[in-house]
Amino acid sequence: MTGQDPTTVGIDTSRPHPARMYDWYLGGKDNYPVDEEMGRQMLALEPRVPVMARVNRAFMHRATRWLAHQGVRQFLDIGTGIPTEPNLHQVAQSVAPETRVVYCDNDPVVLAHAAALLRSTPEGATEYLQADVRDPAAIVAGARKILDFDRPVALSLVALLHFVSDTDGAHDLVGRLLSALPSGSYLTMTHATADFTPEDSAAATAKLKAAGVTLALRSRDEFSRFFDGLELVDPGVQIVHQWHPELGEPVPGQDDGVIPGYAAVARKP
Repeated sequence: MTGQDPTTVGIDTSRPHPARMYDWYLGGKDNYPVDEEMGRQMLALEPRVPVMARVNRAFMHRATRWLAHQGVRQFLDIGTGIPTEPNLHQVAQSVAPETRVVYCDNDPVVLAHAAALLRSTPEGATEYLQADVRDPAAIVAGARKILDFDRPVALSLVALLHFVSDTDGAHDLVGRLLSALPSGSYLTMTHATADFTPEDSAAATAKLKAAGVTLALRSRDEFSRFFDGLELVDPGVQIVHQWHPELGEPVPGQDDGVIPGYAAVARKP
């Protein structure tokens, strides 16, 4: 973990932050009035936003469980968010206690809760890096201290890349992270889309932009590009809650129309 003291890290409460808004959608208390205010504006446009947050969380549980049963024992989770149990390491270590997990986020509020992310089984390990996905070199350097990059690593980018624009090189950033991982590694991703709700999505993008938050919604084809050169796990690119629903518990409300997001898991050959 970084040597930063969470009490001295500046937290900007003047504008909303995606991780804190996500916490509010999930019913958490680690958010500020500015996050709730923007969250309510998003709800006015799309009342199912809390369902979307829970659907993403449920996908992470299913995908992590599936990967652990495939023998994956190392996970790199970028865009971790504020801890909500069960977290990724708890899911993975419930299958294989020796699993090693590195979490990464750039939000000081997540840093303040990092201790909750570090409660590993005695056989395994967890660590937290304070870093931004836009700096893959720093992430890889930090993760190497905990993970063995000669063995497969599952890279988890759940509900993250729709906050990274093409200007910031989202596809290139994923490629750089994957290039550091060995054959047999996996990429796990979800991503919001405007494919099903173009008008409401445009309004949400504009509101968030006015508040200083980037929202880069991508089409199915644009999302699929992140997996170029990888071997998609069946059933390929799917609506988030339709990816192996049999592996987890259903989320109430997820069947009230299409949840506008895609998910996939793929293996690096």
